[in-house]
Amino acid sequence: MEQPLLSMEGISKSFNGIKVLDSVSFSLRKGEVHALMGGNGAGKSTLMKILTGVYQADEGEIFIEGKKVSINDTEDAKRNYISMIFQEFSLVPTLTVAQNIFLTREPKNAIGILNDKECIAKTKELLKELEVDINPTDIIGNLGVGYWQMTEIAKALSQNAKILIMDEPTSSLTKKETEILFNFINKLKKKGISIIYISHRMDEIFQICDRITILRDGKKIATESCDEITMETVIQHIVGADLDKAFEWKERFYSIEGTPILEVKNLSSGTKVRDISFRLYPGEILGVAGLMGSGRSEMVRAIFGIDPIDGGEIFVKGKKHTIKSPTDAIAAGLALIPEDRRMQGLILQHSVKENIILPILSKIKKGVFLDERKANKIAEQFVERLNIKTDDIFKTAGLLSGGNQQKIVLAKWLANNPDILILDEPTIGVDIAAKTEIIDIIRELADSGKSILVISSELPELLAVSDRIIVVHEGRVVKELKRKEIDSEEVLQHAIQGY
Repeated sequence: MEQPLLSMEGISKSFNGIKVLDSVSFSLRKGEVHALMGGNGAGKSTLMKILTGVYQADEGEIFIEGKKVSINDTEDAKRNYISMIFQEFSLVPTLTVAQNIFLTREPKNAIGILNDKECIAKTKELLKELEVDINPTDIIGNLGVGYWQMTEIAKALSQNAKILIMDEPTSSLTKKETEILFNFINKLKKKGISIIYISHRMDEIFQICDRITILRDGKKIATESCDEITMETVIQHIVGADLDKAFEWKERFYSIEGTPILEVKNLSSGTKVRDISFRLYPGEILGVAGLMGSGRSEMVRAIFGIDPIDGGEIFVKGKKHTIKSPTDAIAAGLALIPEDRRMQGLILQHSVKENIILPILSKIKKGVFLDERKANKIAEQFVERLNIKTDDIFKTAGLLSGGNQQKIVLAKWLANNPDILILDEPTIGVDIAAKTEIIDIIRELADSGKSILVISSELPELLAVSDRIIVVHEGRVVKELKRKEIDSEEVLQHAIQGY
């Protein structure tokens, strides 16, 4: 058998005593497109960060063309011909294609001045070799997203990359742009370039990939040829044979006879939210499912006033509301727990107490000063209510675990007593114990009368908490399912993948 171009053997990694990779092995052949699949928290990102030198493995070895290598940083990865193309583009829109490809590595003349002619000539040569029809002098910002993706790839190959890691490469592409990208990938394969392809989109995997490796809970579950495995088997491997008892669905009872507490009609915002309509009823947990890039997060950003609304209407308790800012949304009784708690939900350098009381400062003043006694009492109540594990309310939030940080974000908004809670990926990046607690908290809040909108890529958790589920695809609600109509995760996965 031909020696693999890349071999990762027995890779293990732990964070704060929690094992996120457990003796994972992965290989990549020359000229192969190898899919790396698994749910959130499966270990895909950690494995790739080890390969690109962002993290170092606790155990295991990496071989390139049979030779053991040490990858301690991103420069080591480049020296070993490894490059990662992230979902978020790293290009500068105001620069040309050539300037972006050679950014920070620009050709210079004898006296150190940038040599634009040589830069353009090298780019022409590179693009000709890759059979890409792009003018090197075109401004990136004037090109379609598909050409941005190919420019990113050309940039990586200009640094002699033999191994490309592509993270959700089609999440921002149209169908036509995706076809162009796939044709490009096939050309790269013929030139011997090897690609690790990370995507949740099953149809793409079977269209463009040669083999599939599936991770679950930090362990390798299977590596199979795409010709020898079915979509159903892939889904079963991703899901696992048994879901944790904590994720079992418990039927709840609430009324849908009266006025919806939140009704969204024909909402449009930017390029990702095109025509979304749905209803949320008092005491209901409404799940939102969809692939990455489907417009799920952009939808709630628009509802909460973060992104401008281009069209449509929002009704709260039957009354039309014009929401142009988060302040308007909060006044209407809404709260948003964002996807990225560290960047958007918390001030990590501040204490547990300071984070919890942040939205209610105006309510706990004594004259012009903060009522410290009242603030301490509120913070302590929520620490106890949500079982936030901390030495005291004065501990820096950034020092707590991910699950406890997420509970602080919940506490922060619950202190403001909203009617409607919007949770975007509420269990992302937390351990199984914290996930179970958060699911229980969501159920308790709904039972107490709160109305909850939950976005999650973690399908077992979405199925565990939701009373109904809407599926979002390309900025529209394309399907609505009652939870009791869904008898397995495969049914929901097929509903998501069916577009």
